[in-house]
Amino acid sequence: MPEFRQITIVGVGLIGGSFALAARRAGFQGRIVGCDNDVVLEKARAAGAIDTGHFRPEEAIKGSELVLLAAPVGAIIDCLERVGPLLPEGSLLTDVGSTKGEIVAHAASVFGKQATGKFLPGHPMAGKAHSGITQVDAELFRGAAWIFTKPHCEALNSPGPAADFADLVRRMGARPVTMDVEHHDRLCAWVSHLPQMISTAYAGILQDEFGSSDQITRVGGRALAEMTRIAASPYSMWRDIALTNTENIQEALLRLEQRLAHIRENLRGAALRDEFERGNKFRGRNQEKD
Repeated sequence: MPEFRQITIVGVGLIGGSFALAARRAGFQGRIVGCDNDVVLEKARAAGAIDTGHFRPEEAIKGSELVLLAAPVGAIIDCLERVGPLLPEGSLLTDVGSTKGEIVAHAASVFGKQATGKFLPGHPMAGKAHSGITQVDAELFRGAAWIFTKPHCEALNSPGPAADFADLVRRMGARPVTMDVEHHDRLCAWVSHLPQMISTAYAGILQDEFGSSDQITRVGGRALAEMTRIAASPYSMWRDIALTNTENIQEALLRLEQRLAHIRENLRGAALRDEFERGNKFRGRNQEKD
């Protein structure tokens, strides 16, 4: 089992709270300290996610061997600068940010040459359309990839807190995956950020076209529900993702715009069949992974 005796989770929402429950289910016997506002901390205690909590991260991290920053990207960057210099000796700081470039850059400015030993950039590819402590799920990470970025993830290959954390992640049912920071941000723009923008735009168009009419929901089926499910995601989280991964998301959106224009211009042509065949090929190759 991991050697951690105390874990601090800064941001006890969907990801942070689910991590706490998943760690308990995986056999973690130590103390879990939450850091959030009083209302969230009270709900987190009632859910069995944390043992105690503090509003100030500087207080919450005291005595913890592992500190997980489970907040939006902007808040993660702020917390890095606040708690990084106060991190207990020998402890590991990690995060769940959906973009990594700016987070890793700030970690380097906080820790300098010690960054790869003190900070482990992470990103669990899991979530729900709705966030918050009331949505926590101990099974949220089961089967999901938990990405760690290079060169910091080289610490996973040696005994220590990083390897212990990766072991805990595995026990929670997630799959540790390693990759370069730049590749992570570009890949996530295509597989995570672009789907969100598509869903948001599609739901927005439907709102504009049909307003408060319930006709579309009465006749719409599974496709409508699936295409608009993540449109319920909060702007407060996606604002930071868009700000810190702008170029990659712009590239993905531009490519999509070009492909949609091509389809629009070929609705009566053979090229439409080619598009369906290309889509079928991708779907068939990935169907077994669902």
